[in-house]
Amino acid sequence: MRPLSHPRPHVKWAACAAAVALAVSGCGGGSGSGDSGAVLSASWGDPQNPLEPANTNEVQGGKVLDMIFRSLKKYDPETGKAENMLAQKIATSDSRNFTITIKKGWKFSNGEAVTAKSFVDAWNYGASLKNNQKNAYFFGYIAGYDKVHPDSGTQTASTLSGLKAVNATTFTVKLNQKFSTFPDTLGYPAFAPLPQAFFKDHAAWVKKPVGNGPYTIESYTRGSQMSLRKWDGYPGTDKAQNGGVDLKVYTDNNTAYTDLMAGNLDLVDDVPAAQLKNAKSDLGGRYINTPAGIIQTLAFPFYDPQWNKPGMEKVRTGLSMAINRDQITDTIFQKTRTPATDWTSPVLGEDGGFKKGLCGSACAYNPAEAKKLVKKGGGLPGGQIRITYNADTGSHKEWIDAVCNSINNALDNDKACVGNPIGTFADFRNQIGRHKMPGPFRAGWQMDYPLIQNFLQPLYYTNASSNDGKWSNKEFDHLVDQANAETATAKAVKKFQQAEEVLRDNMGAIPLWYQNGSAGYSDRLLDVRLNPFSVPVYNEIKVG
Repeated sequence: MRPLSHPRPHVKWAACAAAVALAVSGCGGGSGSGDSGAVLSASWGDPQNPLEPANTNEVQGGKVLDMIFRSLKKYDPETGKAENMLAQKIATSDSRNFTITIKKGWKFSNGEAVTAKSFVDAWNYGASLKNNQKNAYFFGYIAGYDKVHPDSGTQTASTLSGLKAVNATTFTVKLNQKFSTFPDTLGYPAFAPLPQAFFKDHAAWVKKPVGNGPYTIESYTRGSQMSLRKWDGYPGTDKAQNGGVDLKVYTDNNTAYTDLMAGNLDLVDDVPAAQLKNAKSDLGGRYINTPAGIIQTLAFPFYDPQWNKPGMEKVRTGLSMAINRDQITDTIFQKTRTPATDWTSPVLGEDGGFKKGLCGSACAYNPAEAKKLVKKGGGLPGGQIRITYNADTGSHKEWIDAVCNSINNALDNDKACVGNPIGTFADFRNQIGRHKMPGPFRAGWQMDYPLIQNFLQPLYYTNASSNDGKWSNKEFDHLVDQANAETATAKAVKKFQQAEEVLRDNMGAIPLWYQNGSAGYSDRLLDVRLNPFSVPVYNEIKVG
């Protein structure tokens, strides 16, 4: 999803399906009926933006959208496979023109019927330049996007020409090129339907969002708590097995863990690094550590000429080689992270585009070579790098300090690298959005859907959605465009991996490690698990 972000170019997609091979453990305190009316409490952080489906592109807001909305597709909580949810049928004969039929009987929690128009209106709203939605690029493959969301200038159309409602249950989508796995992207919340209430009184809707998922929002106090409650009228098969979820805001996940151990919190879905060595003994079978589609990287501010001048690719590669990933993942993360050797995730599998070792020597710890490369490239800008990170969640200080220590040792300079903390995730994301980073910055990517394209294009294509550092490379873009034109999975994957090699040779970002999902929960809960996106499957949790 998500940065852990999203100006908009004409962004295209990839035509490749991923074979997701995951062993997601369905942990829990056994299987029982629980109390379907009981409410559980879980750790959370305030989302960066209002909870509009096309304007939420970070993890915390995404958790809520996953609870209050259902889209055409839903990703299986164990395998990650895209399966029909509101879609009755998605038909195409040419991988470019799609006829989508939705199931009857679906409603929003305010009683409005979910119709084809609910999707068409929502997608047109999300794509429109004037609405400034962060996920607008998700609609970039639909015909007419260049008119409603031009690269520059003002829009010349208010709706996508490739989108038409035929009747209450049918709409058609025309794409601007073939994209055989377009349906697999339609489980992402940006494609959720919206009720007419959203358009009639937008301010009221934003204050208290109305969706069509198994939960409704009862109340939200920023900085404190969001209370979601089971919607008894929910028509889907994945009904909530509990009475609701109170999402409690924590600015430090160490505090959340302490509250879990004290019995004041039921679920922590991001066990802090400082507690990983204790979590198994503290929680026993109530500790979850499972693979997830998440990679952590260091991004660079390419909008700063100092980082974008010739030779700096040597400096960036040298910094990558100065990081002892094995030591950091072993000692700080207690093997809940795996050193990254490419820019995707092992959860994709080889058929889906993961290629172990693609980064090669550029991601291997080699302090002597690191020092040589940094010197050859002209040295660190200003003589020092400051790695910016948010200090509120994720125990980032520990690993940032460890990365800096590794770099300092490799360069024989104890002042070469320092951490630069920013108080909250929201402030951190806002500064990134304003292009104010003074040097490298923490970046993380949680997949939106299990396709290799999602790990590369949104992050590194020129002016793309989450290209926060503004890296730009014509060869990379060209290879991505070629991959987008492929309808055969294997050919598309090969093209994407060629693009990834360009990313490697320029070190457009430093891959650090693949991240497991980690969670801990109280003995009140049953049937707790994380999905392949490292998010708790809230609706399945029972409260004993």
